[in-house]
Amino acid sequence: MRNKIIAVNAVIVIILGLLSFFIVRQQVISATSSATLLSERAKRDVQGASARLQVDALRAERWIASKAIEPATKDAVSRATPAARGDAATAVCDAILAQAKQQFTSSPPALVMVVDSQGKIVGRNGSSLSRGDDIGTAYPLLKAAISKGQSGADVWVSKERSDQFLAVYAPIRDDHGHGVVLGMPINDELAAVNEATAGRGLVLVVPAGDDVRIAANSANTPEETKATADKAKADVKNAFSTGKVVTTQVGDTFVAAAPLEGLGDGKHAALVVVSPPSLIEGAQAMALPILGVMVLGLILVVVAGWFLGGYMATPIGDMEETLLAVINGQTDRRIELDHAELGGLAFRINQLLNQLMGIEEDTTDDQGRVSKAPTAADFRDAMAVDRSGGGGGGGGGEPQLSPAQIQALAAEPPAQYYARLYREYITAKKALGEETSHITEATFNTRIQGMEQDAGQKHGRAVRYQVHTNGREVVLLAVPLP
Repeated sequence: MRNKIIAVNAVIVIILGLLSFFIVRQQVISATSSATLLSERAKRDVQGASARLQVDALRAERWIASKAIEPATKDAVSRATPAARGDAATAVCDAILAQAKQQFTSSPPALVMVVDSQGKIVGRNGSSLSRGDDIGTAYPLLKAAISKGQSGADVWVSKERSDQFLAVYAPIRDDHGHGVVLGMPINDELAAVNEATAGRGLVLVVPAGDDVRIAANSANTPEETKATADKAKADVKNAFSTGKVVTTQVGDTFVAAAPLEGLGDGKHAALVVVSPPSLIEGAQAMALPILGVMVLGLILVVVAGWFLGGYMATPIGDMEETLLAVINGQTDRRIELDHAELGGLAFRINQLLNQLMGIEEDTTDDQGRVSKAPTAADFRDAMAVDRSGGGGGGGGGEPQLSPAQIQALAAEPPAQYYARLYREYITAKKALGEETSHITEATFNTRIQGMEQDAGQKHGRAVRYQVHTNGREVVLLAVPLP
């Protein structure tokens, strides 16, 4: 029994557990892998990162503009000789760089330099070797902004010069059109922006002839993200031509590219974000706890089935053992069982055994008092007493009927006879103090008629009954009719 209980419930738990697992898993995958939602997420992520990068550039631009108008900066570019201007410019650049590292802790600048109106370096931090270098030719937007007395920001990515900077610049406002440039490593800046926004890696792409190339990326950008961005180059370059965010699908991921409109002319640098294949990382594993609950359910089924099986199997085994003993001849054995569910069954089996064995059931309590009222069986036993002899006479002190009385008994109509006999029997019973509420007239008449048939076969002629009381009990005497 234990094994059947455990097996049935275990199958139910397994079916429900697996069904719940696959339904929830499929629903989670469907909800987190929507192409529309993934495309929109990639678009929002790249827009957020692009905006953050441009805000950081604007903040740095305003800061360097404030340094460009300080007296020390103006004094450095007002020296009489080129050498003096170069030395003074280097000193100013070193001082500005030290202050910038304290101001921009998330992506500390690595370059500060002073340039003239033609875009040539007057002096830079930490070195005098690059004085006179023409960077205006490499970055014409710098030369144009300084010559017009305007500040600006740009992405400097050059393989020839090994530059990878987010550059901001501002005019010094002197008589000769000098300017100050602050450069922050683009990889560090992308890492800071990535940490503050998408958090999944950023890629910076720039035009390369008719194609685009990856120029920089945040420090924690996975290799698969860069590989996916490289595969989407044909669609990413549309961001430069349209000036708008573009999205495309590569495999089960979405790629979004946003042009950096606030840096330079907005057509030579763009940010790229690659969305994961799911809105929630590890979405497919979200349904796994259901399997854990299913395993726990199986454990509970085994434990509960073991105890429940024992609760039912042990008393059933005791009942089987007792019945086997009765079959083998131990007719005095009875089931002794105190059980909430099987106790009633055991009691009925004991009653059945008592009836089959002809043993009267003990209906008295511990003090010998009767615990139940007389039953119909008691009524039939009393009616079954027949002490009459042939011809209506008999020994033992029973009344003798005269021929006239016997003739009158035979002539009495049946309905009147049975009604009178029932009244006399009930009256005699009550006189002895016995309970008669359970004896109905219909039951009495049916029993009397059956007794008359049996007695008639015995005497060979019709029989009617008379009520007789012997002082201790009420009996019915059979009177053969002539």
